Amino acid sequence: MSKRRKRKPSVLRHKFTVGMQKKLVMLFIAILLAFVILVGRITYINASSGEDYTKTVLDQQQYMSQSIPFKRGDIVDTNGTKLATSERVYNVILDAKVLLSDETKKAENIAATKKALKSYFQIKASAVDAIIADSPDSRYNILKKGISYDDAKAFEAAEKKNSKIKGVWLEEDYVRKYPYNTLACDVLGFSVSGNVGASGLEASYNSTLNGTDGRRYGYQNEDSAIENTVKEPINGNTIVTTIDANLQSIVEKHLEEFNQAHTDEAQEGMGFKNGAVIMMNPNTGEVLAMASSPTYDLNNPRDLSKYYTEEEITGMSSDDKIDALNELWRNFCVSDTFEPGSTIKPFTVATGLEIGALKGDETYYCGGSLQIDEWEIKCISYDNGGHGQQNLTQVMENSCNVALMQIGLAIGPEEFCKYQSIFGFGQYTGIDLPGEAVGILQSPDGMIKTDLATNSFGQNFNVTMLQLATGFCSLINGGDYYEPHLVKAIQDENGNVIQTIDPVLEKKTISKETSDKLKSYMYSVVQNGSGRYAQVEGYDIGGKTGTAEKLPRGENKNVVSFIGYAPQENPEIMIYVVIDEPNAPDQSATSSLISQLASDIMAEAFPYLNITKAPAE
Repeated sequence: MSKRRKRKPSVLRHKFTVGMQKKLVMLFIAILLAFVILVGRITYINASSGEDYTKTVLDQQQYMSQSIPFKRGDIVDTNGTKLATSERVYNVILDAKVLLSDETKKAENIAATKKALKSYFQIKASAVDAIIADSPDSRYNILKKGISYDDAKAFEAAEKKNSKIKGVWLEEDYVRKYPYNTLACDVLGFSVSGNVGASGLEASYNSTLNGTDGRRYGYQNEDSAIENTVKEPINGNTIVTTIDANLQSIVEKHLEEFNQAHTDEAQEGMGFKNGAVIMMNPNTGEVLAMASSPTYDLNNPRDLSKYYTEEEITGMSSDDKIDALNELWRNFCVSDTFEPGSTIKPFTVATGLEIGALKGDETYYCGGSLQIDEWEIKCISYDNGGHGQQNLTQVMENSCNVALMQIGLAIGPEEFCKYQSIFGFGQYTGIDLPGEAVGILQSPDGMIKTDLATNSFGQNFNVTMLQLATGFCSLINGGDYYEPHLVKAIQDENGNVIQTIDPVLEKKTISKETSDKLKSYMYSVVQNGSGRYAQVEGYDIGGKTGTAEKLPRGENKNVVSFIGYAPQENPEIMIYVVIDEPNAPDQSATSSLISQLASDIMAEAFPYLNITKAPAE
């Protein structure tokens, strides 16, 4: 049998056609063309924006973004004197990564840097060592805040001379300063960290005073040099107040002198619980001076050492300290309410004249008290048997409660309460300060005869100093009620006025005829009556004294006051002085003490303000 040979499997072979060859060539050309376009695009990008892209890449390795703080606007008095300002300071920043970047010279650089920090800023070497140990790659470590301009420039000069000082830079910052420390502290208030106004005008005008931070962006180029892009900050605006710093100083000086003259160590070293003064332009509502005592240092507002011993402060809980500070920071003129006493009597008489319950020719008999239902309500003349027969001028001169009660009853509860509202009691005045109180009034529905009688001479309802002062301005200026205000203009950082705040006439309270009658009564009070100690030689002054017994009754605690104006014709200035719980052995004599305090203030203030003098006789 013959053997058959096995055949190898055949391999199928396709013929590479001309068409296929053409397609392959076209694909190759397309790929080559795309590559050429890509290379061209890369070349274009590199030529036109290569530097920007390089910075973006390098930015992810070495990048700095530093905030540039704005300068908070100043607060100035009516004459441009700075009452609050922001001073430039510097924060010392350590960049640990830069300090440690040169391995060959690291030890030398660290030693030189620590020596410089110690020499110029009194920063201990241990502070630097701690950062190196804990955060060697950190870029932003605050070593010290509030470095002065001179110290900062001295360090920068040393840094330029010594290349071994590494990784330290000075961050610009501002610190709020009050050049006159305690002056107008309750009006100005203070700001806390982050440029946040905590009280006073600093709080009311916080957004106006604040600006917008800028920013500095740093990029490291191929030569390891930092190239900066800076967006400048927008500084805050300046507020121009109606306060006159010189007048404010006069007021505060006399308040402090009165305090010292009546200080009793047994009563916490104060001559009163609270003392306060408001001086206003009655024709605009501008507050020229507003002072209350005790005061505090605006540059160190949390310091209680002036009023408490070290042992007392140490023994305070956190809540106790907060309460003590809040009490210290309160502006008595706007935030405290009290029974006004006899300074309300001009308002009661004005109401009677306006509604026709008084004609001006009435007479009243005072026997020392008046029986209202089952209550015998005494006059200040009770111990002397009463004031006897009196006309309206004498009623005001003698501050007769019996006559005022009869006037109040003639007015009636509806009209009495209506005019309390017209005069602004029980309402916000609109003053541009935070923390304003409104007080507590009685409603006509619930007002019985005894309520009306006591309200007529200033007891059993509450007001603030500012309410009474503002309403009183309308009594003496012909009946125009102006909104009280403390800011008259806003300026930009270059001193350009960007907003003028004009006086706001809110309403008419009384007629000019009523105003003129009231002024004649109050002129007699100072010339012949209870306010005679408020006289100042050379000036025609009108006004009214007030004494209110505080609750609980019978504890011999009073609020004593004087409110007045000058000159008699066309008044140019209003002054209101209040002493809460004066430390005087004879409380019945405190009215004369407060009138004398008002006289002392006016005697110094009026020549400075150029108040019109009385005509020569």
